[in-house]
Amino acid sequence: MESRAVTVSKTILSLRRLLGIVVFFVLWEAAARTNLVNANFLPPFSVVAAMFWKLLLSGELIRHIAISLRRSVVGLSLGFAVSIPLGILIASFRSLEYYLDPLIQAFRQTSIIALLPVFMLFFGIKEASKYAIVFWGVWAPLLLNTISGVKGIDPMLIKAAKSMGAGTLRVFIHVVFPSAFPTVMTGLRLATTSSILVLTAAEMMGASSGLGYILYDAQMKYQIPRMYTVILTMSIIGISLNYVLVLLEKKVTRWKPKTQN
Repeated sequence: MESRAVTVSKTILSLRRLLGIVVFFVLWEAAARTNLVNANFLPPFSVVAAMFWKLLLSGELIRHIAISLRRSVVGLSLGFAVSIPLGILIASFRSLEYYLDPLIQAFRQTSIIALLPVFMLFFGIKEASKYAIVFWGVWAPLLLNTISGVKGIDPMLIKAAKSMGAGTLRVFIHVVFPSAFPTVMTGLRLATTSSILVLTAAEMMGASSGLGYILYDAQMKYQIPRMYTVILTMSIIGISLNYVLVLLEKKVTRWKPKTQN
């Protein structure tokens, strides 16, 4: 009985967290219906929801979501494969960080939007350019958070592990990885959001499929409800991916004190 009461309490708290979103949608609907805003530019939420349902049932939305997610996952995986080992290496050798940090900061501050034409020149307008653009959009948060996570490890933990006969591999598995993992996960959450944003921009400029493409297509054809449907879809995807990563972090780092995300 107590367990059931706790479950009900958690459900109520979860529903209360959605109150702000519900109020936002109600205000959106009311503003459009009462002509507080021009309904041609901001149609009622119910109209957008109906368009969302229509695109979902037709399969069009699912197809473009799958294409965009595939591109994001490939680019994100490339960024992970490069940035995590490089971040561990840089954090382990301070002299390497001294020489590479100015270059990293210069690259990090370069606008991805400004580089879109460059990527298209080098990789064309096919899939390779989309993967490269996503990679460039995610490497910085992954790399910098990995460096920060490894540098933040208490040196006494490493010394204690080595004093007990642990080799380099065991130190990494049992000390470095668990200690740096929460910070790396923060970088992964930021990178996941960035991957969706930069891919949308890339698909708007040079693609014939994906969420960015149908967003641009709806804008050009003045299909406003369809345009807002795509924008909401992107928000839903971003929120969903963020919560999936939060749950993954909680599963892996059960030893951490519980904090509210």
